Amino acid sequence: MKFSLIYEAQTADTSRAGDARVLNEIVEQAILAEEVGFDVIWAVEHTALEQYAHMSVPETVLAFIAGRTSRIHVGHGVICLPPNMNHPVKVAERCAALDILSNGRLQVGFGKGGTQQESGTFGYDLEKLPPMIDEAMRLVPRIWMEDLVEHHGEFIDIPPRPIHPKPLQDPHPPLYMACTRDSTLNDAGARGIGALVLGFGGPEQVAKKNAIYREAYKKRNPAEQVGYRPTEHLAALCPAIVLEDGQEARRIGLRGQRFFMESIAYWNTNGETPMPEPDTWPDDLTVDAGDGTSVIKSAIGAERISVDFSDPSMALLNPNHAYGTVDDCIGYVNRLIEAGADEILFLNQMGTVPQWAMMETIRNIGKHVIPKFR
Repeated sequence: MKFSLIYEAQTADTSRAGDARVLNEIVEQAILAEEVGFDVIWAVEHTALEQYAHMSVPETVLAFIAGRTSRIHVGHGVICLPPNMNHPVKVAERCAALDILSNGRLQVGFGKGGTQQESGTFGYDLEKLPPMIDEAMRLVPRIWMEDLVEHHGEFIDIPPRPIHPKPLQDPHPPLYMACTRDSTLNDAGARGIGALVLGFGGPEQVAKKNAIYREAYKKRNPAEQVGYRPTEHLAALCPAIVLEDGQEARRIGLRGQRFFMESIAYWNTNGETPMPEPDTWPDDLTVDAGDGTSVIKSAIGAERISVDFSDPSMALLNPNHAYGTVDDCIGYVNRLIEAGADEILFLNQMGTVPQWAMMETIRNIGKHVIPKFR
């Protein structure tokens, strides 16, 4: 099992000072994560998604973290591959250099980006990107492996060129895809690469997604392999706030999750839903569902979420988070592992979560949760 942290660089403070604060806090958390036993620091890539994700230059952030640490791995979760955004030659060069300078600690995920807001920034229609991403995804590992690279594709054209440096890992860093839909899980398995399951669906959905991914991986055609390093690996998102006071952890976690959902919903709906305004939120975010239960409802990606919080003793059975005590977190992580996860992607850096709660969460996971599964 691997235990990791994944970062969007969310912030409700969009000022210059807010940008500086969130990036420096992430570095502080990453250094602590190495000290207490985490395996990987993952960074997403998004452009022009204010509040939701200020992680627009993961290659810079991950390089800085790699330079401040010595053991923990750094991962792109994921690099967006539209050529106007990240040309495959530059992706290959940057990743190879980081792999060398981190002493082989790099992991690389590929994707297309999540919204038209991002794609449109670089002149693309989001829905037309998949074949372009497939071409670029297959090209990057070729650049790492071939002495002289030449490519004449539908979307990318490269005359014969020697491209350096080559990565330290042999043949190259392990490869992944971001997966939220069943179709992308099928794609990842068929391509023989790892799956980063980035959704709030919980263990039941992880189990279903795991079955789809494993079947596709098992039946994959070697000729369709992306890269030269088959990687069967499923990582599952685990939103987590872990404090001594379990109720306080749930309160902080729910507010962070609401910020996450409302901020991405704003961009997914082209601004038809409002940006999150945490200062106007009530302290308790649960609402009466009309049937005697309390729920928080929202949506992220293609998944619909309805969570019952009416009985605090049943919080462990909630399929959407590990907000609570150490015991709550251990129980939830165990359910993700039983669902098929090879790696737990802890998410605690959500827009309203204070730094002290994130640092305490990392300490508690490192001291109490990770040792349970080593």
